[in-house]
Amino acid sequence: MTELTAEEKSTLKTAAFGAVFLVSDADPGFFTMLKESFAASDALAGATGLVREVLTGGPLPKLPRGSTAEVEAVVLPALERSVAILREKAPSEVDNYRAAVVAAAEQAASAAHGVDAREADALAKVKSAVGVVSDPTPTGE
Repeated sequence: MTELTAEEKSTLKTAAFGAVFLVSDADPGFFTMLKESFAASDALAGATGLVREVLTGGPLPKLPRGSTAEVEAVVLPALERSVAILREKAPSEVDNYRAAVVAAAEQAASAAHGVDAREADALAKVKSAVGVVSDPTPTGE
């Protein structure tokens, strides 16, 4: 396994937190976002190995600002790049990263009022970006 650079670690972390932000942003409201953020942080902290080290260490990432489309334009390619980085440098961590990101996004989506259509759409985009096939049936409706 090759060591990740600071830039690569930042990409992985920004992508993971950005995925949670995309899902959380789909269900607006301060208290809703707070609830979803706490739920997601548990999933990210539950990762193991290198993924846990990257996601829980260092400063919080700077997430993109703007419209949903502008945030997606940064986060979704970062998720794809994160999987590519891990495939190249730490192949045994790819599934761990995917699982942590998807679990965090799913927990954020279901933390308040179940999963609505906008959250399900955001989840599907996150899953697609990390290479996880999406279940077409929304949960929690």
